[in-house]
Amino acid sequence: MKVESAISGHCAEKFRAVKESFHANFEAGKEIGAAIALYVDGELAIDLWAGHHDVEREVPWERDTIVNVWSTTKGVTAACFALAVDRGLCRYDDKVADYWPEFAARGKEDVSIAELLSHQAGLSAFAEPTTVDDFVNGRALAGSLAQQAPLWPPGSRSGYHAITIGFLAAELFRRIEGRSLASFVEQELAPFDIHIGIRDSELGRVANVIPPVGMTAEGVVPELDELQSATLGNPPLEPEAANTKNWRRAEIPSANGFANARGLAGLYSSLLLGAPEAKFRLSSETVKQATDIRWSGTDAILNIEANWAAGFLRNSLSIYGPHAAAFGHSGWGGSFAFADPESGLAFAYVMNAMGAELVGDPRAVALVGAVYEAL
Repeated sequence: MKVESAISGHCAEKFRAVKESFHANFEAGKEIGAAIALYVDGELAIDLWAGHHDVEREVPWERDTIVNVWSTTKGVTAACFALAVDRGLCRYDDKVADYWPEFAARGKEDVSIAELLSHQAGLSAFAEPTTVDDFVNGRALAGSLAQQAPLWPPGSRSGYHAITIGFLAAELFRRIEGRSLASFVEQELAPFDIHIGIRDSELGRVANVIPPVGMTAEGVVPELDELQSATLGNPPLEPEAANTKNWRRAEIPSANGFANARGLAGLYSSLLLGAPEAKFRLSSETVKQATDIRWSGTDAILNIEANWAAGFLRNSLSIYGPHAAAFGHSGWGGSFAFADPESGLAFAYVMNAMGAELVGDPRAVALVGAVYEAL
């Protein structure tokens, strides 16, 4: 059966080339299951899905299929902090220690919320040996991180807090807002069908991630230095962890978000235009503060050019199209979601067949390129 007949959903005729690019990724054998969604000026122009949950291609990918989106989760976490700021619960320039006094230990008393969210706090690695199974005790890990000495003077550089930012953000958010980040997402972002961790009752619609053979987090960056090894290798993280019970039950706002493309694109569109169904509308000033670049340069962990905002990745290396103001986040293996204020669009892509590229996954490049060509 041709893949084209198996693509479900709808696509505005103007964006037919995007559907064709989506189809081509399947035809080339680059996908097992995937979905894309595009909002333009608040209207859902593309909502497509195809393929299967599993490598055996026995369970079809459905409209409500969700999948672990790895670091694309960080953009959801950034959106939650933007909502807290917009509601007057905190300010980006506030000190983390104002809400979490224990965090001030060992020279971190002046770290601001914006610096923490933009990977400048110097807490990219756990000081003690840690296992993936420890992630179910996120508050204990956050407490340990709060007591650590920073790995560099806070504010002097950025270094991607690949996993640790999730536990840090979760504890800080709980102290600011009162609810856990996972609960906040379930309650406040319910219309978008996004989850941090996933309930057992929802597992039937979760697609397993399917990585290339031998893929590990340490392999993301070649020739690791000591800091990179500490960050990406403790604990050793294999992508199949996302398919385990402990991972799915944990609260890891840096890496275990479960979502589909429609929900992610809808969330980013709502950051620009408001979300009546979710009962929120961010002020333009909050959006500006959330997406202002807080650090620009070579990231000390990823060793690539990055423009870090307050939890969002501002467009760099043109991964989110041609406009510098675009903001979002991408995940290990290829997923991404972003908004482009200049074009009034929000676009997301999720999949279960993970790619090996840190930047420039050819599937994503083709999809984003097709969107802007259609515009």
